[in-house]
Amino acid sequence: MASEAELSDFLKNAEKKAFKRAYYHVRDEEAALDVVQDSMIKLCTHYADKPLAELPLLFQRILSNTILDWFRRQKTRNALFSNMSDFGSDDADADFDLMEVKSNTSENASVESAEQWIGRVQTLEHIETAVMALPARQREAFLLRYWEELDVAETAAVMGCSEGSVKTHCSRAIQALSKTLDKQGMRP
Repeated sequence: MASEAELSDFLKNAEKKAFKRAYYHVRDEEAALDVVQDSMIKLCTHYADKPLAELPLLFQRILSNTILDWFRRQKTRNALFSNMSDFGSDDADADFDLMEVKSNTSENASVESAEQWIGRVQTLEHIETAVMALPARQREAFLLRYWEELDVAETAAVMGCSEGSVKTHCSRAIQALSKTLDKQGMRP
C-alpha cells in the first residue's frame, strides 16, 4: 500500500506529462486540466490502497478512460445544445502557450542565444502540431510509448488492445510524424 506521501509524490511527478497527454487529446487547456484533476481524484479515491508499483499503469488507464468520458460528454452536449462558439469569434486566450511551458524548463537559457532558443521553441511547436494531427489511437499509443515511456505491454494494458495493435499504431504514428516533419524541412 502506498503511503500518503508516496501517493502525493507520484501525482506531482505525473502531473505535467498527464496534462500534456490530455491536452494533445482534448485540445483545450482548461478541459485538459479538468481531465487530469478528475483522473487524480479517481486514483486517490479508488486505488489509494494499491502498492506504489501499480499506480503508474492504473493512473494511465484512468487518464485514458477520463479522456474518453470527456469526449462522450462533448458528443452528448453537442447533440443536445447548439454550440454558442460557432456563432462568435475564437478565443485567442484558449491557445496553449508553449512559451509558458518552456520558461519553466529552460534553466540554461542564458547560455543559448535568443536565435537558438526561438529555433528550439519553433521546432517544438512544429512537433506538437504534428502530434496533434495524428489520429486519436496513434496519438495515444505514441504518447504512452515515447512520452510516458511505457513499454509495449504496459501501453497495451492502458489502451485496452493487443501488443500488436500498439506496435502498429506506434509505427504508423512515427511514419506520419516523419513524413509531416520532413515536409517542413525537419530531419533527425
